Amino acid sequence: MVELMEFLTRIKPSLELSLGLVIALAVTIHVLQTKRDVAAATAWIGLAWFAPFFGGFSYFVLGINRVRRRALRLRGGSTGRSNRRHAGRRAAEDHRLAALQAGIGHICGRQIETGNRIEILHNGDEAYPAMLAAIDAAERSIGLSSYIFRADTIGERFVTALARAMQRGVAIRVIVDGIGSGWLRSPAYHRLRAAGIPAGRFMHSSMPWRMPFLNLRSHKKILVVDGRIGFTGGVNVADQNVLATDPKDPIQDTHFRVEGPVVSQLAYAFGRDWEFVSGEELDGEAWYPALDQTGDIIGRVLTAGPDEDIEKIEFAVLQAVACARHRIQVMTPYFLPDQRVITALVLAAQRGVAVDVVIPRKGVHRLLDWAVRANVGPLLESGVRIWRCPPPFRHSKVMVVDGEWSLIGSSNWDMRSFRLNFELCIEAYDKGLAKVLSDLISENQGNALTLEELDGRSLLIRMRDAGARLFLPYL
Repeated sequence: MVELMEFLTRIKPSLELSLGLVIALAVTIHVLQTKRDVAAATAWIGLAWFAPFFGGFSYFVLGINRVRRRALRLRGGSTGRSNRRHAGRRAAEDHRLAALQAGIGHICGRQIETGNRIEILHNGDEAYPAMLAAIDAAERSIGLSSYIFRADTIGERFVTALARAMQRGVAIRVIVDGIGSGWLRSPAYHRLRAAGIPAGRFMHSSMPWRMPFLNLRSHKKILVVDGRIGFTGGVNVADQNVLATDPKDPIQDTHFRVEGPVVSQLAYAFGRDWEFVSGEELDGEAWYPALDQTGDIIGRVLTAGPDEDIEKIEFAVLQAVACARHRIQVMTPYFLPDQRVITALVLAAQRGVAVDVVIPRKGVHRLLDWAVRANVGPLLESGVRIWRCPPPFRHSKVMVVDGEWSLIGSSNWDMRSFRLNFELCIEAYDKGLAKVLSDLISENQGNALTLEELDGRSLLIRMRDAGARLFLPYL
C-alpha cells in the first residue's frame, strides 16, 4: 500500500497535466464548433487553458446549450406541421415596407398573414376581464402560458375559470415558468394540478446539476382559445397588474387581443412549447381550425429562444431599425441592448431618423438601473432621446417604425430577452394600430435622460455603474 501511494504521488503531476490538457483540448474543440460569438468563444477557451479543471467544469455546466439540442430532438419532426400552419397569404409586394416584410420572413421562417384584428388592452384592468370572458366562452380548447402566474386573487379567478371550462369538456393545457412562477413551491402550479388541470413547469429542476437552466426562462404570455382568439403582450397573471385595486407594487402594462389567421401561428407557438414541456403533441381542429379574415392588419408571429430560434427577435429589430426612414419609437421596461443594437440605433439617428426610447423612471432592479446609465452614452451622443416614464412601473414592450410597423409582445430590449429567454412577439403592418401605440409611447415620455446628467456623476458612481454593466448579458 505504501509503495502504491508513493507511486501515485510521483505520477500525480503528470496525470494532472495530461488530464488538464485533455480537458482544455476538448473544451476548445467544442467551443470552436458551437460558439458563434467570438468574445464568448475566446473567453471559454482562455479559461479552459488557464484553469483546465475549473474551466472545464464551468463550461460543462454553463457553456453547453443543452436546450438547443433538446429542442431540436423534440421538435425535429414538426417541420411539415410548421410549414402547413404558417402558410398564409402574402401582403402586396409594393408595400412601402415590403423589404422589411421580406427580411423578417427570412429570419423567422413564417409567412405573413393578412386579415387580422388586434385590440389593445391596458393593464390587467382591461386584459383580465377580456381573457376570462374568452375562457368562459371556450368550447374546444384553451392554451395558456405565463411567465408569472401567482396564486393570488386574480390567479385564483383564472384557476376557477379554467376548472369550469374543463368541466364543460374543454381541452386545457397550461404552462408556467419554472422560475418566474416560483422555483421551490410554485403555489399556482400546484393549485392548477389540484384542480385537475393539465399543467407543466417550463425548464424546472431543483437538481444542482441542472442549475444552468435557471437562466433560460419562458418569458412568453400566451392565451389561445379554441384556436380562434389569442392574447399576448406583457401582462402576467398577478394582482399587481390591476391598478384599480391600488396594489402595493402596481405595474402598468399593455396586452393585446388577436383574431384572424395569425392566431394559428400563436397557437402553434404554444403547441411547440407544450410539446417541449410535456412531450405531448397538440393537433387537430380543436387547436388549429381554419380561420377567416377578421380585419385589415397584416401580421406575423416571431419567436426567439436559445434553441433553433436563437436571436430571431433581435435580428427582426435590427431589420426594422435599418429600414426606418423617419421615426423609431421604443417602450421597454429593461433597456440594456448589446453593441450591435446600439450601433444600429446610432446609425439610424445619424442618418436623420428621430429615435425615442421610453424606459421607467425607476426600475425594479437597482443594479439594472446602474447598468443602463453606463450603457447609453453613445446613444445620447448621437441624438437618440431617452425618456423616463413616471411611476407606476411601466412594463409595456412596444416598438413603432415610421408610423406603419409595430412590434408587440413579451421581449424586452436586453440581452436576456434577445438571447437567453424564450420570447414571443407579433409584428404588425397597420397605420391605425401604429398610431395608437405611437401615441401611447409619446404620452409616457417623462423627463429626459441627458448627457449632462451622465457627465455629472461622481467617479465613484461611474465606477459602480460601469461595474454593473459587466453583468449586462444576465441582467
